Order: sequence, then C-alpha cells, then structure tokens
Amino acid sequence: MPAGLKKDVPMTAAMAKPLMVCPRFDLQPGHSAETPGLRRVQSPEEVSQVFAQTRRNAKTVEYCAELIGPGIRLHHGKVNSKLPGTATQMKWHQDFPFEPMTNDDMITCLLFIDDVTLENGPHEVLPGKHKGSTHSHWHDGVFTGAVDDAITDAQRDKIVKCTGGGGAACLIHANLLHASARNLSDQSRRLYITACYAEDAIELSPNHLPCTLTHVLVRGEASGRVRCTPYKMELPAVPKATSFFAQQEGGDIG
Repeated sequence: MPAGLKKDVPMTAAMAKPLMVCPRFDLQPGHSAETPGLRRVQSPEEVSQVFAQTRRNAKTVEYCAELIGPGIRLHHGKVNSKLPGTATQMKWHQDFPFEPMTNDDMITCLLFIDDVTLENGPHEVLPGKHKGSTHSHWHDGVFTGAVDDAITDAQRDKIVKCTGGGGAACLIHANLLHASARNLSDQSRRLYITACYAEDAIELSPNHLPCTLTHVLVRGEASGRVRCTPYKMELPAVPKATSFFAQQEGGDIG
C-alpha cells in the first residue's frame, strides 16, 4: 500500500453523505459484520486530506496533462473495493456514457492501493476500442450501465488484464471498454479512482459523483472557451440507489 493511505480518518455523522444525495458508503448486497461488503467510498477527498492531496498532486494528473492537457480539471473521485468473499464485479461498460461532456478528452485514473493480481479481480480492457463507437448502455428503456454482451463476446481473445503492485497506476480513456470480475483470492483489491478531463470540456448531464473538488483546475490555465466534438449518445440516468453497481444489478428497474 502506498505510504500515507493507511492513515485512519475520523468519521462523523456529517461525513456520511457527500454532496450527492446517495450515501458515501456503497455496500454489496449481503453485507454483514461477518462478511463485510464495502464496495465503494464516494468522494473520499471530502473527508481525507490524504486523498484530497493525492487527487491534486499524484503523477497521474501529470500524465493526464501530457495526454489531454495542458489544462486539466477534476471530475470525481472514489475508492472501489473488492473484499475477499464478496460478489463485487463490473460488467463491460464505457465511462463516457455516464458522464457526457462536450468533448471526450477524459481519462479515468486507477491508483492501486493494494497489489492487483489475476486472482483478485483486476480491470479487464479491450485496447484500442476507445477509438470506436460509444455504445448504448440502455436496454428495454432502462439505463443498465453496461453494454450488450454481444459487443464483447466476439472480442474476448483481445482482453488484457491490468495487474500491478500497490502504488502502480492504470489510465483508461473514458470511451475504453472495460470490466472486472469477482475477487477470487483471500486478498483485498482496492483502487483509488479519479477522473480528469480537458479544461475546455463542459458537462452535458448531472454529475452523479460531485464533490468539493469537482471542476477544480489543477493544471494549466482557464481558456474561457468550450470545445465541442461531434457525436451522438443517449444521456445517462442518475442512479436511484447508491451507485452504478446497483444499476448494473438491475436495482434501478421499477
């Protein structure tokens, strides 16, 4: 685990909810004291200076500036957790349909808190697919947060699994198809995930993970311009429950 991320953060009742209406802590169905199922901490930067400073100053921010800068703003942050013995997984999806902007210069940064191995549910990606279509995440009138299985079934031989030691990082373009399976090991798999976007992009739908650092300019200067690129896409639905995990599980149906 990277130095500093082991520090405990005092928690008060006021910290239990971020700026959004959903709870800060997203629990896997079946969570109990005997089998903890914490799968997400939303906007940890609001309650931890360690995460707030990491979000602003991590090398991943510099990498994003090189790729889509020079001006970079912050979109959202979260800790995704896969504890041993839980069923937490992600179906195949793209991030951009959850957070449409006027252009798609947007990167999701994964900072490995734990060692990520082939056994504990690493991210799986289809390299190069960010240059292709933005796929529908709606099915039968419901925003499911996942693409149709047929899109990925024919490409399974091209899947790459992203592994590495604690402190390693993985950068994913917002249109890259990715997923992750269950943790089949006895070791936790936790990621600190932040999204950065080009300074000249503007949101086109409500941010479902807002925090006090959302839209903060962390690299470059404000241009006073907006850049638009042509594309067509269905707008997302804000989760009715705790997060997109519930959307993928069908929790928003009805």
